[in-house]
Amino acid sequence: MQKVYKHCGDLDKRCYEKYHLSEEILMEHAAIGMERVIRNKFCIGSSILIVAGKGNNGADGIALARLLSGDYIVQLFVPYGVKSEMAKLQYQRAELLGIDIVSEITQADVVVDALLGSGVVGELSDKILGLIEKLNTMSGYKIACDIPTGISIDGNILQNAFMSDMTVTMGAYKEALFLDEAKDFIGEIARVDLGINSRLYEDEVSTFLLEKSDLCLPLRKKLSTHKGLFGHAAIFCGEKEGAGIISGEASYRFGAGLTTLVMQDKITIPPHLMHSYALPHNTTAIAIGMGLGSYFEMSFLDKYIASNSLPLVIDADALYSPNLLQLLMKTPRKIVMTPHPKEFIYMWKALTNEEITLEHLQSYRFEYARKFSSLYPDIVLLLKGANMIISSGTELYINPLGCSNLSKGGSGDVLSGLIVALLAQGYTALDSALQGSLALVMAARRYGGANYAMTSMDLINNLAYLQE
Repeated sequence: MQKVYKHCGDLDKRCYEKYHLSEEILMEHAAIGMERVIRNKFCIGSSILIVAGKGNNGADGIALARLLSGDYIVQLFVPYGVKSEMAKLQYQRAELLGIDIVSEITQADVVVDALLGSGVVGELSDKILGLIEKLNTMSGYKIACDIPTGISIDGNILQNAFMSDMTVTMGAYKEALFLDEAKDFIGEIARVDLGINSRLYEDEVSTFLLEKSDLCLPLRKKLSTHKGLFGHAAIFCGEKEGAGIISGEASYRFGAGLTTLVMQDKITIPPHLMHSYALPHNTTAIAIGMGLGSYFEMSFLDKYIASNSLPLVIDADALYSPNLLQLLMKTPRKIVMTPHPKEFIYMWKALTNEEITLEHLQSYRFEYARKFSSLYPDIVLLLKGANMIISSGTELYINPLGCSNLSKGGSGDVLSGLIVALLAQGYTALDSALQGSLALVMAARRYGGANYAMTSMDLINNLAYLQE
């Protein structure tokens, strides 16, 4: 798990003031970090085109040109001259070394974007937009310095952005790297230190980046056990019963000792799942909403959901129920809510009377997750998306490991099943959401077929192999 910051200006300042590290030292290590990435990926003699801006992001790129010069065929393109003192100094050094400073860009094995980084403010000029468009058409491997040009400090795309294969970010991870809109422009992310260990560079923070190593499976370590020790998940199965069955399959596969589908009609279900017309007396966690529609009378839901304090997953159709949303304001209980963006918009309007657009929410996903958790600090919110956001109290977690395999009906039903399985086994609401989200994406990444072909059952079957 890594720390994530809105921006790193205060961290850099602390390096200057507390550790007496100069701006030049930090810049040198930023360039060294990028140099190591390139040396690890590309053999000596490869061609490198570095496009440098007039500020300190450009200075990083010019310093990189110096470090690579001699072993690589380096071309340095500085289309707008240099303005910052550090950029002027680095440019002077590049000239003295005889680095090839070109007046136009040509194809290269590696293309480095060091134009604007996180310093972009306002709209991009037509010149920069034209340059970005030209760079994006180039065939070389593309690396962005700190953050691709055209992505704002909030992570939004300003008309267009450099489409990188890898972003080498400096010092610490920034939120802007993990907004959904930016995902296709960021590529792989590598973080490099700035002359000081990250534990000393970083400060206290309440936003965290989940990693593969954070996955903690509900493995059974005791030998003398029985099904009653692992909980009983009850899943309300509604109009579209397939969604409930998918959730039930996921719950059963992820360790719940028993899984029951609560439904008022008799349907054919897998033999390892149970069916009930009411909430089983030994239920330890509930999930509701997947394919629910308007299947149950509100009196039925009041009797079996509102009247108890069992851990609860609220998903899909249940997020449109004013009665179920009222549970957020009642006696504290373990509740995980798992809306996709459109569901969040409806839920937010119902809870706050504030109407927002889908575009606005997607541009300010982190802010709205935090707003929700400030209003309902005891509720865990999992906001679905290309990068899932899990928010609880003052803490926010980003799961960046999602892939396009998951863009299919049924993936969210699997997620709900994973979360309720963990709740049933006694996990906290936050841990259930974190581990459920990680298990989902890791199961998706194990799929070996074409990314358009994965089914919810492929996901569920892959859960069995996550420990390998």
